[in-house]
Amino acid sequence: MSRISVRGFAVASATAVTTVGAVVGVATGDASSNDIETTASGATLLTDIPVGDQAQVQSASLTQQADTISHAAETDAKRSAEEAARIQAAEDAKAKKAEAEKADKDAKAAAEAKAKKEREEKEQVASRSTTRDASDFQVQGSYTVAQIKAIAQQLVPAGQFQCFSKIVNQESTWNHRAVNQTTGAYGLVQAYPGGKMASAGADWRTNPATQIKWGLGYMNERYGSPCSAWTFHQANGWY
Repeated sequence: MSRISVRGFAVASATAVTTVGAVVGVATGDASSNDIETTASGATLLTDIPVGDQAQVQSASLTQQADTISHAAETDAKRSAEEAARIQAAEDAKAKKAEAEKADKDAKAAAEAKAKKEREEKEQVASRSTTRDASDFQVQGSYTVAQIKAIAQQLVPAGQFQCFSKIVNQESTWNHRAVNQTTGAYGLVQAYPGGKMASAGADWRTNPATQIKWGLGYMNERYGSPCSAWTFHQANGWY
């Protein structure tokens, strides 16, 4: 049997009920059985629906089903597209945040590097700007440690004095006539050979001011400043 609409099934059901009623009436000898038979004979059977109409009903049903499936598919596709867009937006936002954080980190690092460089340049300039010259100090026959430190404080920039003092203390304990018995290094800063200090003054053997002047120049030229020289000294035990 071809598929038909609900209305077709309703007609079939009514026909079946009417036919059953007619049979029951005959069995009981009901006088109204003729009327029932007439009714049953007058009912529209499934086989009485034209085949063309059945095809139209079936086609309409299939079209409705196709529309329903199509609508569901469109809804699912729209939902999937919205979810994909949401995920992409979240990923884009995350990527932008990471880029912004990296840019901020790089900017801070660049600023710190610039500040450090400027600091070092200022220290180097300051280390070269002494308030007095070695020739300003009259040579004495002997010096106490306190007197030599006082001379150094007037020749070495204030910001570099502590570092300079630590190096001298390690090298000679502020003895301007100290001699290394192994290498022959001489003076406050243990110049090797000691004659190098002649570039700062002919009295380098006896004048602590001349030795300080030479030592300061050496630290500035080789390491940039006494503090940089002290950093190297700490790591290596010499400078």
